[in-house]
Amino acid sequence: MLNVSRTRPEPLEWVPAERLGDREVDAVLRPWLIGQGLLTQRLREKFRERFECRAGDPWTGLLSAEERAFLGSSDHAGLVREERLRVDGRDWVLCRAVLPDSTLTAHPWVAELGESSLPELLAQISGVTRDPYEYARLAADAPLARAVFGERAPDGLWARRTRLRLRGAPLALQEIFLPAAGGG
Repeated sequence: MLNVSRTRPEPLEWVPAERLGDREVDAVLRPWLIGQGLLTQRLREKFRERFECRAGDPWTGLLSAEERAFLGSSDHAGLVREERLRVDGRDWVLCRAVLPDSTLTAHPWVAELGESSLPELLAQISGVTRDPYEYARLAADAPLARAVFGERAPDGLWARRTRLRLRGAPLALQEIFLPAAGGG
């Protein structure tokens, strides 16, 4: 009889910007991945009317142990909000915000944004701080890839994440760079 065991995916190795130089990153993608300024604004300036941001409907769910640890939150549930940054009708970047319940309790308006871009809105208000970005190459079986793409997750996409604090309340912003952007 064949012994088949299910292995858990390897945890993502998130690295700081100073270690990103040790990794092989497509030359087209690198400036988008590490460039200064808000990614949404940089894409809007570069591609003008060819750029669009599409916000999906937010949903509530359980936070993974990794998400809770990254956020420094003991909340087991929260809100997930995704935005697709598109150029010429093609998805370039998937932005995923994860907000624990305690952040939503302190700032319930975040759940009611509609089509507004959360990163752009946060850039305009006071009391928001951001930690440095961390970067990872996503295997198809990585929990983040599976959470976003399900069973059809592509292999080798680049992602970055940062922890923000909205007047002290944590939220995570994750951006996955898709093949159209040179992400895989």
